[in-house]
Amino acid sequence: MVLGDLGNSLRASLDKLRGKSRISQEELSEVIKDIQRALLGADVDVELVMSLSNSIRERASDQEPPPGASASDHVLKIVYEELVNLIGDSSDIPLSSQKILLVGLQGSGKTTTAAKLARWFSTKGLSSSIIQTDTFRPGAYDQTKQMAEKAEVLFYGDSSSKDPFEILQSGMEATQHTDIQIIDTAGRHALEDDLITELQKIESIVKPDRSLLILDAALGQGAKDQAKLFHKAIGIDGVIITKFDGTAKGGGALTAIHETNTSIAFIGAGETIQDIDRFEPNGFISRLLGMGDLRQLTERLERAMQEFADEDEDWDPMSLLKGPFTLLDMRRQMRAMNKMGPLDQILDLMPSLGKGSLNKISTEAVDLTKDKMVTYDIIMNSMTPSELKNPRTIGASRIERISRGSGTSEDEVRELLSQHRNMEKGIKQMQGLGQGDLKRLMKRMQKGGGMDHLDLFR
Repeated sequence: MVLGDLGNSLRASLDKLRGKSRISQEELSEVIKDIQRALLGADVDVELVMSLSNSIRERASDQEPPPGASASDHVLKIVYEELVNLIGDSSDIPLSSQKILLVGLQGSGKTTTAAKLARWFSTKGLSSSIIQTDTFRPGAYDQTKQMAEKAEVLFYGDSSSKDPFEILQSGMEATQHTDIQIIDTAGRHALEDDLITELQKIESIVKPDRSLLILDAALGQGAKDQAKLFHKAIGIDGVIITKFDGTAKGGGALTAIHETNTSIAFIGAGETIQDIDRFEPNGFISRLLGMGDLRQLTERLERAMQEFADEDEDWDPMSLLKGPFTLLDMRRQMRAMNKMGPLDQILDLMPSLGKGSLNKISTEAVDLTKDKMVTYDIIMNSMTPSELKNPRTIGASRIERISRGSGTSEDEVRELLSQHRNMEKGIKQMQGLGQGDLKRLMKRMQKGGGMDHLDLFR
């Protein structure tokens, strides 16, 4: 994940404070220097870094820890709150009819983001459309059309026209019946005068409710000047950060939101059409500090379950809490989990299993788990319907047959059966919970993601 190195550095620095009842000025200065190095190393602007570190120092020196809280927890809470303040609130994106103008340089991911954004609105019950006005980049029309088809939203473009304003006016009329009109614009390798003029004219025609700047997470320090120029040209209401699952430092995006006096609206992480998430600063900082983001985890789980249920109409996820847990159920769970996204992203959302804890769960182990899920699926494809429904009937002779049929080892088949038994025990424990217990559990998960209590950091 982008900013992963920043998160690791921050956690390593803050770990020095754990267990301390009092923190000296020397210890505080050392931690602040570590934080400064971490932020500067992530391409965060120097002025922002100094402002943040001064605020942390001032509050940590002047404020007394609340009753029952250790000095180390108090500093951790201050760092959390100041990082949230640095990022700011999420951009206001109401779930109502609106026109959204997307701008950014070539290669920033505007076209892919347009489709992801349109699909995101459609999952909220709003009809969406994409208007492609880019006549500069070859292939823009075809790419947008294909992406719109994947997103299952209305598309308008004209591959035969070289006039972006003519395309725009026709497109606005053709898609006026949709709730959300997303206008994808041309980009260049740099924000040149001709592009500024084109964007200003498009903006005057559209009169958008929101103009969103698309920024590649790898942009670095260049994000500051780019954000300033776009904001001066048409006014920016929010930022969408793309390619958030790469190895870029990502701090430049934090600088950009300050330069435009806006905030982050969405984050794109992944290549599939559903890989876009509404930005929530509390959850983001919680993840950065290794506390996970239960709210986003729950949303991803619900979304994945719904998508899988749409594909497999016979599957009822609540059936897990009613009857025996079969290998069919296990396979459905695995396939539904695959729709949540890469496993390392899911781990990043889990408290105490965030990116900083991947030193405990190595990259190799994550990859191994992915491979295991593929292997298990292949093994189950070699089983009979009766075996999938009644896994306890699978003895030595059947294991040998399944092994040969799937091209896997007998040990791998036994391992699958062992995993199934472990999952079955967990399901039985959930079945033992009352409906009230389950409701309280879900409510607790949905409230997760922020830092409401100091003991979250213990």
